[in-house]
Amino acid sequence: MLRDLPHRVRSVLRRALRRRPAPSSGTSRPTRAVPALGTPHRPWLTALALVAVTLIGGWLGLVVLGSIKEPVGPMNTRMSLHPAWTGDTQVNVAPLGALQLDSHDGPLRLVVDVDTLDPERAQALVRHPERLSGLQDEIASDVRNSTAELALRSSLAVLTGATALGLAVYRRPRRALAAGGLSLVVLAACAGTAYGTWNPRSVLEPKFSGLLSSAPSVVGNARSIVSDFDVYQQELARLVTNMTRLYDATSTLPAYTPDPSTLRVLHVSDIHLNPAAWQIIQSVVAEYRIDVIVDTGDLMDHGTAAENGFTSAIPDLGAPYVFVRGNHDSMDSQRAVAARKGAIVVDNGDSAVVKGLRIAGIGDPQFTPDRSVEAAGDPAERRAGQRLADSIRRQDAAGHTVDIAIAHNPVAAAEADGTVPLILAGHTHQRNVSVLEHGSRLMVQGTTGGGGLRAVEGDTPQKVEASVLYLDRDSHTLQAWDEITLGGLGQSTAEVSRHLPAEVEPGREPSPAVRPTGAG
Repeated sequence: MLRDLPHRVRSVLRRALRRRPAPSSGTSRPTRAVPALGTPHRPWLTALALVAVTLIGGWLGLVVLGSIKEPVGPMNTRMSLHPAWTGDTQVNVAPLGALQLDSHDGPLRLVVDVDTLDPERAQALVRHPERLSGLQDEIASDVRNSTAELALRSSLAVLTGATALGLAVYRRPRRALAAGGLSLVVLAACAGTAYGTWNPRSVLEPKFSGLLSSAPSVVGNARSIVSDFDVYQQELARLVTNMTRLYDATSTLPAYTPDPSTLRVLHVSDIHLNPAAWQIIQSVVAEYRIDVIVDTGDLMDHGTAAENGFTSAIPDLGAPYVFVRGNHDSMDSQRAVAARKGAIVVDNGDSAVVKGLRIAGIGDPQFTPDRSVEAAGDPAERRAGQRLADSIRRQDAAGHTVDIAIAHNPVAAAEADGTVPLILAGHTHQRNVSVLEHGSRLMVQGTTGGGGLRAVEGDTPQKVEASVLYLDRDSHTLQAWDEITLGGLGQSTAEVSRHLPAEVEPGREPSPAVRPTGAG
């Protein structure tokens, strides 16, 4: 057939036939491109990779570019944001230690490093203390301006970090810009979380570590805790102002000056024959100017007569020592304590007046020095607690209002709910504070002796714990308390956490004494 066509047409057809690929089968249908096996399209994997690049790049940007150096009053500070599960604000005061404030929740922590002090300005403040009144407003303004600048710097840092890492990974400007934009969204979400959970009371309850743990005056005395706090910025200013005074005392920390109108009660428990506890108690009594020591039991370990010599340190503690018997203390142990000068034993619901406080208590009905003695259990504790509550009601009816109830076991102590504002207990070796159903506050102390011989039973030594309670001298209501926590056997850490009752709000005077429901 090709021979019948003109020569030029035949040439064109031959060239076309040579270019056409031969079919793989008898059909002449065109073949379609098939995607390569093993590389399916997964949108979620692509999105996950973008999120990872965004977070890593934003974190790198914060580390490298996210900090600012700003003067705050007489201090030169460095502020930065760091990833953290719990949020919070941390103030590092080298070389004195650190303060941690539960200021907010979220994945970002504000870290403030106090780098240096302007010596000329600090000395001028020391020479002219009248300038401190205006310094607080100035510092508050500095903090506001620094926070705004930190927010702007952090935004630029995460944008730059995420965009740069996105460009390095994807080599496509559009993907890199998407990572940068997503980083700003994440930062805004973190800022929104911090704003929504902002806690202005956090400066009232700082946690101290390092040498600052021995300087509770860094946030003022007990009266200023409940009456002189207005707003967070003003109190942060006062905090920095007091740090100035700390820096001025180059060799020693300033002594704690208690407010004259405040009673200070040291709550200890479960010493378990640990002689180191006596030194700790003596140190706290001297530093905090303690008025009364309350021990909620288990001073001994087996309650034997051989252990009674352990009570010889009680007269040298520096404050009256109120004791209630624990389940490791025998009646012989109780008599040994009562025989010491400065010791007051309360039992059977009776009360004693110490430094104006009326304290009633009942000894533990069980004596279980070891596992060979079968325990009577919670029913015996509840019966003892009911006897304590009945005795407090009779005393209230007679005009002898009880301020504090004490028992060793929290099960017994809880039976006094509604008869007194404050109940103290121990036994569990776990510190816990709660408000019971009828309004009484139950404070369970940890072990001031670090568990005694039991300190070496577990993998981790038990911590040494005690609490300083601040009570109004007139109404005897609880105003605040410091929780002191020391590292256990072989450890040398120290923390002091300050707490306030929920009803005490910043900027408000303490309310008048109110008895719990059912009292009297």
